[in-house]
Amino acid sequence: MKLPLIRFRGRRGYSLMELTLAMGLGMTIAMLLMAIFNQQLAFLKIFNVQSFLTTEAPIINNYMSRVLGSAEGYQLYSSVSAFTSSATPVLADAPVLVLKFKEPGGNFRYSVLSFEDPGSGAGRGLYFRHITAAGTLGAPDWALSKKPTDVKFSITEGILRARITGPNGEEITYSGTQQL
Repeated sequence: MKLPLIRFRGRRGYSLMELTLAMGLGMTIAMLLMAIFNQQLAFLKIFNVQSFLTTEAPIINNYMSRVLGSAEGYQLYSSVSAFTSSATPVLADAPVLVLKFKEPGGNFRYSVLSFEDPGSGAGRGLYFRHITAAGTLGAPDWALSKKPTDVKFSITEGILRARITGPNGEEITYSGTQQL
């Protein structure tokens, strides 16, 4: 006995099962991509929060180590104007550090490391200045960093400490040398 051939006319479209499978696979891939994207955003946020600690802090540390190690002495002032008006030095919470350096000829020169906004659109930052031979404070020579939101120098038991607060609230404390 010969079975009759059943011929299907051309298929038009997909079955419900095929459509369900394709949509489920597409949704799974979309969810995985969203999870990877959210993870990358979280890593970027962590990196941005720690960028001050990984980029600026080592530069500040290098500078502070070299300069404070070669200074003969230092004094702290509550502001740049307090220093220029010959006010009494302070021992804590000072944004201005005056450094004394001995020259090879036996003379002394002075420099200032201050957290301030020196004007002229420079913005708030940690600036280095020289004090001229006439005893006047020069314009900022350069900015050590403009990223900190606060810098406070203090003297604790004769040890110079610099507490630097980063843009995301992170705090770094450097300890220097004893005052001579």
